[in-house]
Formats: sequence, structure tokens, C-alpha cells
Amino acid sequence: MSAVTGSSPDLHAVQRRTLGTLVAGQALGAVGITIGIATASLLAKDISGSEKMAGLAQTFQVLGTAVASYVLARVMAVRGRRVGMVTGFLLGALGAVVVVVAGVLDSMTVLLLGALLLGSTSAANLGARYAATDLATDDTRGRSLAIVVWATTIGAVAGPNLTGLARDVADTVGIPVLTGPFALGSIGMLLAALVVGFFLRPDPLFVAREHAGAAPAPPRGTSWKRVRRAVRERPVLAAATAGLGTAHAVMVAVMVMTPLHMEHGGAQLRVIGLVISIHVLGMFAFAPVSGWAADRLGRATTVAIGGVVLLVSLFFSGRSPEGSSWQIFAGLFLLGFGWSLATVASSTLIAEHAPLESRTDIQGAADLLMNVAAALAGGVAGLIVGAWGYPSLNAFAALIAAGTLAAAAAARVSLTRVATPAEA
Repeated sequence: MSAVTGSSPDLHAVQRRTLGTLVAGQALGAVGITIGIATASLLAKDISGSEKMAGLAQTFQVLGTAVASYVLARVMAVRGRRVGMVTGFLLGALGAVVVVVAGVLDSMTVLLLGALLLGSTSAANLGARYAATDLATDDTRGRSLAIVVWATTIGAVAGPNLTGLARDVADTVGIPVLTGPFALGSIGMLLAALVVGFFLRPDPLFVAREHAGAAPAPPRGTSWKRVRRAVRERPVLAAATAGLGTAHAVMVAVMVMTPLHMEHGGAQLRVIGLVISIHVLGMFAFAPVSGWAADRLGRATTVAIGGVVLLVSLFFSGRSPEGSSWQIFAGLFLLGFGWSLATVASSTLIAEHAPLESRTDIQGAADLLMNVAAALAGGVAGLIVGAWGYPSLNAFAALIAAGTLAAAAAARVSLTRVATPAEA
């Protein structure tokens, strides 16, 4: 199951170069995709005139991520990680420009199209975490994945805090204020495409296949058949995917409606941006801790810890008053950290147990399902907040977080049947 079992200096050199490139690409891509998080729901509300439709922009972006995750995985299977990631960044940059056009035209339809395309950059970023594991050893796989997730901190924390600069840019070029972050974001995505396109050589997936003596391309047959066969043979893959999906659904559902909850209480845009930055800090800055936990405490155990942290976060955010409060700061930070623990550990399980010949198929399918679950949760979130309020949304999200704990338990049972105690 390991892509690398020996101690070849050449493989280690390729892995170091791969991680360095992925870190740089993640940082730039994260600026592009996160700078508009704090304003996406506000822009959707202004264009549609309805708070119930405010979550649609984020929901469509997550749907775009779901579709792009699977499509880019198919591209990676044949053309490698580099081509797949560059394609995702370029499509995302196009989506950011389309969002700006939507603001100028005051068109919800164009906005949702742009949001769909934006999801391609998120899919490329998700693919990067798996690229980090192609040449990793068994005892460093979680940490290698976590390093790339951590790199997102550089751009992701800076992104939402650039909303002030984006507002000035919007004023200067004469576009709506809330589209300024997307105009700046497109530049970050283009730079990420350049970095990955020039420096992710040799391609880690192709090197892993060559080292393992596998075919340079996936075997014949449909992708879904390979996925179903692998899941039947290794049920832990289904449990890990469930852990990914439930944790991501909780995070998206609450995060997407938090700016509106704060705006209702009169919070300024810069304060909303700060809360989102702290949330993103929780998601990415402590990823090395999540990777260490996955490698040392066990993958399933770390997923369970993530589920518990998510429940604690929902307690705080659910009790937060409208506007700015310490509860919303604490809740959104823990929401991000709980997501990090569950996502890093679940992703490590998938990278570890997916057969090499169908690795990209399984990873793409897992990210597809993960983002479909989040898109559904995000869509329902707007309806719940519109009808019953933000505290009810957090109660709804707690039910989903319980599913993360169930997924961790299922993973542990699967691992104890087929793996060593250290893997559980």
C-alpha cells in the first residue's frame, strides 16, 4: 500500500521538491479562493434581494468543487497531478472573473456560474494534499499531507484580511465593492497555476507508479467500477469518506451563514473578515498537529477527536449573539480545527488504503461525495437560518457532527479486522 518502501535518495529528493512546490502553490491558490469567503454570501444577498438565497453562492462553489474533484481526478489519472492541478487553478481564475461580471450585471445566474467555476480551484487544492502522499512513507504520510494543508494558512489567513484592499481596488476600477475580493483572487489563482505548472516536475504520481512497477495509466474499465471494487475489498475507504463528508458538511453549513449572523448585529466587514480568518487559521495552521495525531495516535482516533471538537465548536457558535462576540470567535476557530483533525486523518486513511492502480479514482470520488454533502448542507443552512435562526442551524449541524463520530467508529472496526493496531 505504500508508494515508497525503500530509502532511495532520488525518491526522497523528488518528494522534497514535490512538497516545496505544493506548499507554494497552496499558499497562492488559497489567497485566490478564500479572499471572497467573507463577502460571497453578502454579494449573493445583495444581487438576489433574499437572505434565503445568500448561501447559494457558497453552495454552488462547493458543488463546483465536487464535480471538479472528480473530473480533475480523471485528468490526473492519465496526465498526472501537475496537469490536473493547473487546470483547476485556471478554471478557478476564470470563475473569479465571472463573479466580478455578475456583480456588474447584477445577475444571480452569472454569479452562480462563476461560483461553480471557482470550485475548480478548491478541487485543485484538495488534490494537492493527495499529491503530497504519492511518495510518502507509511510513518510520514499523515505529516506529509498535513504540511500541504498547513501551507494553505499562508494565503487563507491573508485572503479574508485583504477585503479592505479589495474594496479600494473595486472603487478604483469602478466595479461593485463586494466583487473586489474576487478580482484580486483571480491573480492568486493564476500565480498558483504558474508555480505548479513550472515546478511540479517530475510528476509524483508517475514516479510512484514507476517505482511500484505499475502501469503508467489506470487499467481499463470505468472509474466507478474501480471505486466500487476497492470499497468492497477495503471497507475502511467508505468509513473514511463518510468522515470527510460529515466534517466538511458541518464546516460549510455553519461557516457560510456566519457573515450574515454577524451582519445582523451590526458587525463591520473587517470584523467579519477577521472571524473568517481565525476560522481558516483553525482549519489550516494547526494541520501539522492533525498530521502528527494521525501518525502517532491513529487515523480513526484522530477522526473521532475531530468530531468531538466540532461538537464543542457548535455549542459556542450556537450560543453566540448577533454581531461580534467571543463565542463566535471561539466557535469558528474550533469549527476549523475540528475540520482539520477529521479531514487530515480521513484523507490519510484514503491515501493509505487506496490501491495504486485506482488511487486517483478513489480520491476523486471521495472528494466528490465530500463536497456534495457540504453543498447540500450549505443549501439547507440558508433555509434553516431564514426560518428558525442561526442557533437552530448549529443544532442541525450537531446531528451531522455525530455522523463524524460514527464514521470514526466504523473505520476503527474495519482497521482492526485487516490492519495492525498502529493503523487504527
